[in-house]
Amino acid sequence: MFSIFKKKSPVDKLQKKYDQLMKEAHSLSTVNRAASDQKYALADEVNKEIDALIQQSK
Repeated sequence: MFSIFKKKSPVDKLQKKYDQLMKEAHSLSTVNRAASDQKYALADEVNKEIDALIQQSK
């Protein structure tokens, strides 16, 4: 009910950032392939951070 007051976990924040970067990479893929590859590389780094946080929390 009061989910607006709930704080997001670091994994949730990184997941949102990852989703945004993947969306940008997809939209750039038809216009500028080099920029799309850079966004994809950034998204991959964020995904590795997510995996590290998940492994750390286990």
